[in-house]
Amino acid sequence: MGLDFPALLGDLAWETDRLTETLAGLNEPQWEQPTPAAGWAVRDQVSHLAYFDDCAVLALADPTLFEIDAARLVARGDDFPDLVAADNREMPVAELVDWFTTSRRHLLTAFAEQDPRRRLPWFGPPMSVASSVTARLMETWAHGRDIYDTIGATQPIGRGLRSICHLGVSTFGFSHALRGLDVPRTPVRVELTAPDAGATWSWGPDDATDRITGPAEDFALVVTQRRHPLDTALTITGPVARSWTAIAQAFAGAPGPGRPPTGGRS
Repeated sequence: MGLDFPALLGDLAWETDRLTETLAGLNEPQWEQPTPAAGWAVRDQVSHLAYFDDCAVLALADPTLFEIDAARLVARGDDFPDLVAADNREMPVAELVDWFTTSRRHLLTAFAEQDPRRRLPWFGPPMSVASSVTARLMETWAHGRDIYDTIGATQPIGRGLRSICHLGVSTFGFSHALRGLDVPRTPVRVELTAPDAGATWSWGPDDATDRITGPAEDFALVVTQRRHPLDTALTITGPVARSWTAIAQAFAGAPGPGRPPTGGRS
């Protein structure tokens, strides 16, 4: 399936609107509630999105300056996302909301003016503009999920879920290399049940013996490290598929710790 860049931007805008609507309904104590991400409150999830939106805008506008700023941030340590959260933890909620909504608006405008094939620097390997949009979509969905889980709300599922799953499959090699592991040559077949009744999304050879099947939402939760595989309805067959789901990481940065199982399937 070819790239539909306007549709991809529309998916990011849709995800943004749903999250913004949710944030508008929060009271002050809810902004301080701890989320499933250890040490992070709801406010930290939002400041993370705003900060890295600004980074993406800078990468688009001035790649050289971005690389200087990124190197300075990474030099603070592998826990630099936690440090960004701490740096902005005292920001008043109204100011934080304005930061996120303004940064996201600027980001969407900047993306719309770009050639989707243009290469950009980032905190991991360089990526295309289209991949950068997908990454911001994934981040919005994943950090949004932590917020929805915290306030006991159901996360709306839009068509951008397929792009998030595709990113999860595409980062197979990255997930291994990030941990200094050889990238397995054994292919993995991924067959996911889409939210639309009767639809299936698939990647990898039909005859692969290593396989991952199940709900698309569950796969997205695993590759964004929002759920342990045992807490999903995924069926994971084969040693490579099992080892991959244990380390799958669709986001840049240091290896993520993942989430411990909460007592789901054994």
